[in-house]
Amino acid sequence: MTARVLVVEDDSSVRETVTLVLERSGFEVTAVADGQAAVAEASRSGAHDLMLLDLMLPRLSGLDVCREVRRSSSLPIVMLTARADTADVVAGLELGADDYVTKPFEPVELAARVRAVLRRALGSGDAAGSVLHVRDVCVDEGAFRALRGERELSLTTTEFRLLAELVRHAGLVLTREVLLERVWGYDYLGDSRLVDMAVMRLREKLGDTAGDGYVSTVRGVGYRFEGD
Repeated sequence: MTARVLVVEDDSSVRETVTLVLERSGFEVTAVADGQAAVAEASRSGAHDLMLLDLMLPRLSGLDVCREVRRSSSLPIVMLTARADTADVVAGLELGADDYVTKPFEPVELAARVRAVLRRALGSGDAAGSVLHVRDVCVDEGAFRALRGERELSLTTTEFRLLAELVRHAGLVLTREVLLERVWGYDYLGDSRLVDMAVMRLREKLGDTAGDGYVSTVRGVGYRFEGD
């Protein structure tokens, strides 16, 4: 099935370029030009497989769009931004974006980023997946379901895959580079901030905001899920 990408970009020339790049790469594209239209489109259940979201938008900013979408949806989000300010990227990742691409972009890199995020999202329902148990955390990979005790965790695809990888290797330290490769599917394209922000969100959802209960930071190395 052809993957469907929602492109949100107010600059008509960039919007047309992105649409052309993605269509040539085999994607089905819907394009809108402002934040409110993006939220309306994203609310259409099952209509899109990924959102490519510019941060500078009229009517509703990209960060506000990300915040609104994450209230009710795990739709994968890739930010598209021309801003050089690291704070904007971090803010988007904190709100639940899965990745980002900086303008000006290379068409090959843009398509690769979108494919990688979609590969994680569309491959998340593999019925052959394992059921992992550590302490009171259960990760059912086949059902794409995670629980802490009796409470089901509302996770994005990236957060789910990150939790599964950490739980699968409970007690072992996984470096940021290893997590980028196994969870995001990146090597040289990766950014360690993707890992750090996803771990932060995962801790919040586990109720582990102090970072000393489930997911521990091993300074200068990476992260470890604490076993029994």
